[in-house]
Amino acid sequence: MNGTTRFSRREFLRHGAVSAAAGVAVPYVVPARVFGANDSIGIAGIGIGRQGTGVLLSAAKLPGVRIVAIADVNLPRAQKTVAPFKGDAVKDYRRVLERKDVDAVITATPDHWRALVCIHACQAGQDVYAEKPLSLTIREGRLMVRAARKYKRVLQTGSQQRSIRDNRIGCALVREGAIGKVREVIGGSYPSPWNCAFPAQPVPEGLDWDMWCGPAEPVPFNNDLFLPRAKPGWISFKPYSGGEMTGWGAHGLDQIQWALGMDETGPVEVWVGEGKFDPPTYTEPEARTRGEKICEVPKLFYRYANGVVVRLDDGPDSGGIFIGDKGRMKITRGSCESDPLDIAIAARKAEYQAKKPQAGHMENWLACIRSRKKPTADVEIGHRSATVCHLGNIARWLGRKLRWDPVKEVFPDDEEANKYLDRERRKPWTLPEKV
Repeated sequence: MNGTTRFSRREFLRHGAVSAAAGVAVPYVVPARVFGANDSIGIAGIGIGRQGTGVLLSAAKLPGVRIVAIADVNLPRAQKTVAPFKGDAVKDYRRVLERKDVDAVITATPDHWRALVCIHACQAGQDVYAEKPLSLTIREGRLMVRAARKYKRVLQTGSQQRSIRDNRIGCALVREGAIGKVREVIGGSYPSPWNCAFPAQPVPEGLDWDMWCGPAEPVPFNNDLFLPRAKPGWISFKPYSGGEMTGWGAHGLDQIQWALGMDETGPVEVWVGEGKFDPPTYTEPEARTRGEKICEVPKLFYRYANGVVVRLDDGPDSGGIFIGDKGRMKITRGSCESDPLDIAIAARKAEYQAKKPQAGHMENWLACIRSRKKPTADVEIGHRSATVCHLGNIARWLGRKLRWDPVKEVFPDDEEANKYLDRERRKPWTLPEKV
């Protein structure tokens, strides 16, 4: 056992979960369960709101799945969602980590909570389906990878375009040289987050607002902060999100990483175009239009070690336009188009004629829980794609060109930039120094 102590899940909760929340790694190892053909996978939801409910229900429809519990700071919502499954509802996610009937968790918390939930779930011996973006900072993502590897967990990032047939075809064509050597990629112009100073509203009954704030400093409750997409919702605000830079950017830049064959690395430079990043502060609820227009300036550029330049401008939000010396490829959600046309048409025709089964994203995760193989959007992939998003935000915040070392995951000889690799967290919701 290499000196590693084995605890039961109940012992984990009693002795380890609280200290883990305070930043102490939990020495907890559970051997991977071997599922028989008739064994079901017990799943708990953590942070199940708008997106999470859809993901959870998609899992519940598949054979061999039991929904046993939901943990959510909005207890009435959790109770309503879990009621059809006759499961339990709790506010504190650590309560589900001790359960012997939970084999895996689905988590779709706001971004500022995701890393801690995923790390604790891995330490508790549970496989994880985590919504994208995988992290709020680069250091968070790397610790999530380490936790998944150390505790031998299957962690699927919710980058569902990886499981869409035409996206897979298009990215493979670019990687395999169908449009020749790629010179440039054009992606969407994703806004960075701005600031929130909303007036206080009464906290709804059953909502633990202090725990929702969690690692972030507490602020007054406001429904247009609490909801993900409202006027404008937490997705647009620091310190809860990286804005649409990590919202839609986690989709589009993930496709760019995939098509360029960069799943386990990243760019080596990032820089900004003309203009200065000057984020507003919303003091009253309003649509995100004004903030997004301001916060998509300046434009962003990346360079990879092979010379490919990615320009975030007027490309598609869910993919990219790839320009090679033999043609172009446009990849968006559920679509790949080429110029010349016959490149994509021939590949799609061959794929459909072969009648190969196309597993969905959730099906792939569940199959990997049984086989212990890496899933389609493995934790390393999710971390690397989120990192590209974070690099864009950091370049805007600093307003200058940055060199990036994708191996060491630092900005070489740049102390100011390296301060943005992580963030401050409110106790006790700090990350462990080591997982």
